[in-house]
Amino acid sequence: MSRKISVIGLGYVGLPVAVSFGKRHKVIGFDISNARVDALKSGVDSTLEVEASELAEADILFTSTPGDLVEADFHIVAVPTPIDGSKVPDLSPLLGASKTVGSVLKAGDIVVFESTVYPGATEFDCIPVLEQESSLKAGVDFFVGYSPERINPGDKEHSFENILKVVSGQNENIANIIAETYASVVKAGVYVAESIQVAEASKVIENTQRDLNIALINELAVIFSHMGIDTESVLEAASTKWNFLPFKPGLVGGHCIGVDPYYLTYRAKQFGYYPSVISAGRRVNDNMSAHVTGLLTKEMIKKEINVAKSRVLVLGITFKEDCPDLRNTKVVDVVNHLKELNIAVDVYDPWVSPHDVEEELRIGALQSLKGQEGMYDAVLIAVRHKQFLEMSSSKIKTLLKPISVLMDLKSVLPKNEVNVIRL
Repeated sequence: MSRKISVIGLGYVGLPVAVSFGKRHKVIGFDISNARVDALKSGVDSTLEVEASELAEADILFTSTPGDLVEADFHIVAVPTPIDGSKVPDLSPLLGASKTVGSVLKAGDIVVFESTVYPGATEFDCIPVLEQESSLKAGVDFFVGYSPERINPGDKEHSFENILKVVSGQNENIANIIAETYASVVKAGVYVAESIQVAEASKVIENTQRDLNIALINELAVIFSHMGIDTESVLEAASTKWNFLPFKPGLVGGHCIGVDPYYLTYRAKQFGYYPSVISAGRRVNDNMSAHVTGLLTKEMIKKEINVAKSRVLVLGITFKEDCPDLRNTKVVDVVNHLKELNIAVDVYDPWVSPHDVEEELRIGALQSLKGQEGMYDAVLIAVRHKQFLEMSSSKIKTLLKPISVLMDLKSVLPKNEVNVIRL
């Protein structure tokens, strides 16, 4: 393979892609954040996805200068695709990246998008920008493909190189070139989808399916909480059947499961179809933060704790365990619900700095738990970080006042632990 690779967007997805290619080829790694580029140049990855030794091993020119991309002829776009406050797809990062790539496109170049989008976004949203910026014609002068990202932040086992890669292109020849390029670094192999829209759709339904599975369990947890039945015990019993899917209840956030279904429903509505099942699952999962708040405060009232004058500690603020990723974390919704009740809330998360929590979420966070013994009317374990798993229940309980509530959303504590509230 003689292609010169560029990767646009060096976040949780783009950096591992750039490093994997950079171990075998020369790569240009581009990001609009000068601070991000400077940190990577010094061997520091704030996402903790890539070790300093891996950065040193990879042949990557880290840059925030768009002109440097002209040296590449195979551009991989891996930028975020969030939703806005109205839960509508926000394509501005993707279209901005398309504009940047379009400004350096040459005849014969290939652009591959990895960002999760609705079916049709690559061809109907991105290609027009590429053509306008480059004055070239897609499918004639340059070519486009789509290869959905499958990186799972914090997961060292299912890395970029170890996950089967779905690829697609504007025609069979381009799809094969894209497949060959990825196959040079992806040990798990590649799967060539029949079209770009098929590849786009395959990605968006992966997370939509998981969202619906979790929504079912979340709704069951709400029902069982009204009945006074322990949800975990029910799931353990049901799991004795060979084909029962072992999903767990909880807060559904992050940049994939809590976002991607909105891309699919948005696109469906453009065709005049208003999804009911997918939308219902989203409503259930989005309402779980209010359910958690209600369970916690209900138990506090039962113990005659003055909720409006209480102090609560939330353990964990990231959207998932053992990862510093704060994007679309639903724990912050619980924090805000508690604050609306005039509860004083402290947050502690060993995976992210208080500065980053303040900057990204606009809430304060503790540097450590030192000196916090006996301070809280309630402790809420919100994220299953390994540091919390390593803490004994007795250690966690030292943080509580004599009359208090301990709520465990992630089964960090043993199930037989007394006086622990679960979903």
